[in-house]
Amino acid sequence: MNFLLVLALVLTVSWSPSPAQAATVANALCPGEDVQFNPGNGDDILVPPGYQIEVFAKGLNFPTNIAFKGNQHQFEVYVTEAGTSLPGICNAAVGYPGAAADNPFLADVRVLNQNGQFVRVLGRAPTVAAREDPAFLHAPTIGIAFEHDFNGGRLFVSDSRQGIRGALGPKNSSRILEVNPTTGQVTERITGLPTGDHPTEQLTVMDGWLVWSQGSVTNSGVVGHDNTGPGGVGGPPDVNVVFQHEIPCQDVVLSGNNFDSGDGHNTGGYLPHGVAGASGQVVHAFTGATQVGMCTGAILAAQLSDLQHTIRPISYGYRNPFGIRFAPHNHPLGGALLITENGEDERGARPTNNSPDRLQVWNGGLDYHGWPDRFGFLASTQSVFNPVGGPADDNPAAVVGKPVRPLLRFPPQLPIAPLALEAADVAAVGLDFVPDDFAGGGNPGAKVGRGDALVTREGDFGFSKGNGEPEEGHDIERVQFLKDGRIKLERWAFNCRKADQVTDADGRKRCTAPADQAFSEGGIQGINRPVDGKFGPDGAFYLVDFGAVRDFGRSDPDSMFKNAADAPLVQMPQTGVIWKISRTGNHNQDDKDHKQNDKDGKHDDD
Repeated sequence: MNFLLVLALVLTVSWSPSPAQAATVANALCPGEDVQFNPGNGDDILVPPGYQIEVFAKGLNFPTNIAFKGNQHQFEVYVTEAGTSLPGICNAAVGYPGAAADNPFLADVRVLNQNGQFVRVLGRAPTVAAREDPAFLHAPTIGIAFEHDFNGGRLFVSDSRQGIRGALGPKNSSRILEVNPTTGQVTERITGLPTGDHPTEQLTVMDGWLVWSQGSVTNSGVVGHDNTGPGGVGGPPDVNVVFQHEIPCQDVVLSGNNFDSGDGHNTGGYLPHGVAGASGQVVHAFTGATQVGMCTGAILAAQLSDLQHTIRPISYGYRNPFGIRFAPHNHPLGGALLITENGEDERGARPTNNSPDRLQVWNGGLDYHGWPDRFGFLASTQSVFNPVGGPADDNPAAVVGKPVRPLLRFPPQLPIAPLALEAADVAAVGLDFVPDDFAGGGNPGAKVGRGDALVTREGDFGFSKGNGEPEEGHDIERVQFLKDGRIKLERWAFNCRKADQVTDADGRKRCTAPADQAFSEGGIQGINRPVDGKFGPDGAFYLVDFGAVRDFGRSDPDSMFKNAADAPLVQMPQTGVIWKISRTGNHNQDDKDHKQNDKDGKHDDD
């Protein structure tokens, strides 16, 4: 994922004469991979009655996370722009025409004011040659958080060199940095964190600790050809390069199951590519890490007073934990950490199909959540996960229709079950808890309650077919927490052409024909790939839309790359958007309704 500064990119942007005024946007490294881009006013996004959506900022380069400093009357918005973040020949800073200041694949933090206007850019390398200098942000730059939230303090940012060379950069190159919010000076605070498929990601601060999500470095625990070689997913392996393997947080005992990549490379879990494991073989905690306390597929934490030397896992057994947010102490979760987890893909040496995304909860102690042998509530060997074959599988003949064999002889401890399952390939990523001044909405049945969470779902990358009709993802989900401990999940805001939005007699809005990605050949004024969402000091919800990406197109043929040589993924510059969702209508009456419902005992979702 990546971010831009105030630049007018060297891409081909030409406005069509159509009523929608869609722009044709191109990636200059891969001519022909054009997309139609026009966020407009978000007319093709359905939000419930009582809420409105508008463009806060547009034309960004691969924005991923957002943070705020200030109060409701005056504040600044800090957005990470990732730079090179996805594998493929099209996503490189090197060779991109024009000046470095206009290069979309250099990472930075873009600062905006409360009106969405550009203020300054932080941490950006002045030249392409300087992009690996420790004094500048590396690609991808992802997480961002202030020490004291809206009250500022130190600004922490996560990055890695994973994307420096086509998303296959040096291992153990993730960092956590302190970035001066005024001058942009970059200071390394934690170095040597794992890097691979999923580097160091979101950040948050709680009670003197910096907490972050540390992704797995593989798709499903085994280093395959999707982790090796200059082409990345679907590309030829490079046997001369040693790539990162999974790092356990506790000792694990291998099952002896190994996975054939089709070229004589047999690989076991938690081992380097081409190294087979033996039944009963022990891989000790932190094997492959640069220091004790660092591991993959985990939530890690460090004391603010000594970040580098106090790192430790607090929760692990995740495939790709991404969004993290502590619940309020008076919430049904009682201050626990809510976590979004991305499920496994149909790719690599141990491909899976239909693996769900998960919502997880950590509530203290070093707990384990089941990965890599449990996908949600079920063991990997359940037939629902059997691979069906795809363009990114290492060796389809060896795995199609067969159970996904376990990597471990037994789990290191009994797994904690997820709070809920999501549909496969929705890519649940960012999340935040609803503040009081956003709750309400002016319409029964559409109200967002105090303590609900909004989860952004980025959508798939075309490795598998669509997850249903209508396909889910590229949207915002509402999570309701009931007083009896149960939850409700609702697709809350999503793409629907304005002509297909109807309002029923009871005031509820619905969509007669949900639409898909915003850059589809038909072109809609909607969400593309929402990777984060946070509430600002003004009480509005700010949705971070990464922008257009071309992919294998198995779920949406419109999104498929035009040239097979451009596989697997093509980032489209200058298509990132920050959307703003806020309340409309009579807030005072909404608040009265809330109080009456609470009094009557009918308000069950706070």
